[in-house]
Amino acid sequence: MGELPQANPGEFIWPVRVYYEDTDGGGVVYHANYLKFMERARTEWLRSLGFEQVELKAKFGILFVVRKLEIQYKKPACFDDAIHVVSTVAKIQRCLFTFEQTIKRDDEILTKALVEVVCVDAEAFSPASIPESIRNVIAMESA
Repeated sequence: MGELPQANPGEFIWPVRVYYEDTDGGGVVYHANYLKFMERARTEWLRSLGFEQVELKAKFGILFVVRKLEIQYKKPACFDDAIHVVSTVAKIQRCLFTFEQTIKRDDEILTKALVEVVCVDAEAFSPASIPESIRNVIAMESA
């Protein structure tokens, strides 16, 4: 895979190689697969901060779920492309944070999205406060 760009402060960059299984009959990435790439990038971002989702459920009884998504498809990615997902926390509140996620091939923007992720109680699926320890780490990394 190509060399990743240097992350700016508050950014997390996750590399993706486009496989044949990611493409549709037209030879470009199927639209829903961009969402998978973004989901994986958010999970890896959380892991890079020292938080495993399985442990968050066991320790705090919480899950993170997507509440709202706005996406713009600008240019297609194709089989064997080396692309990367750039994730930034744009806003953090008591129960939710908003990500700005961009998928790029080199410096070329392919897809842009705003993703609202809500913290919920793992059993009731009702909104729950993001634990302060997590919020503090996210705020420090996003500054």
